[in-house]
Amino acid sequence: MKYIFGNWKMNNTSVEVKDFIKSFKPPKEDAVFGIAVPFPYIKEMQKKLGKKAQIGAQNVSFAESGAYTGEISAKMLADCGASFCLVGHSERRQIFGETNEWCREKVKALQSRNIMPVLCIGETLQENEQKKTKSVLKSQLKIGLSKADFSKKIIIAYEPVWAIGTGKTPTKKEVDQTISYIKEYINKEFKQNLKVLYGGSVKASNAKELLSGDIVDGALIGGASLKVNEFLEIAKSAKEKI
Repeated sequence: MKYIFGNWKMNNTSVEVKDFIKSFKPPKEDAVFGIAVPFPYIKEMQKKLGKKAQIGAQNVSFAESGAYTGEISAKMLADCGASFCLVGHSERRQIFGETNEWCREKVKALQSRNIMPVLCIGETLQENEQKKTKSVLKSQLKIGLSKADFSKKIIIAYEPVWAIGTGKTPTKKEVDQTISYIKEYINKEFKQNLKVLYGGSVKASNAKELLSGDIVDGALIGGASLKVNEFLEIAKSAKEKI
């Protein structure tokens, strides 16, 4: 069974959320669903879809409370019913300057409230072209997981930055090779076997190929997760043999 997680980013209004809730009817056997939604909609989504999908957040503060205007703490997310939270998405790293050290503290903060971190890692196009993919991923993992409590669930999402929202995707072979490296490194460094999702321009038309086999454990989906039918179709196609 694959993990099919959506990231709505800064999209949807309350009307669109209600329409999504009304239309979201996934077959139970297809996948484990998760949807990272904007903060204002977590409680409503959890109340209406909590039995059909895990509802999560897209970001969290590293701090428990205090003078951090505009931030949301793990305590607040737990109070809203969030079951998971993205950490270190490339847009957070690039636009807002999040560091590996911040990601480490966010993982710790989430776990203190029993919220599952989904740690996002990935290289830029320049890093990929310079053959630095493995060293970049190693650094992101080594620091980001250094304070993790592995008795609690953690998921890794590999998203090559150059493939997010661009329509470009690495080949199936490249995805499998990189995720195999990620799993091998985590096993060697932390003695853990974690689930690793792939993200970056995943849609119904390419999901069957990208998610086939046992190496990739699922997908973190951006724009396609806003469309109920395509979101469910990705789960369906991930189940089919190629």
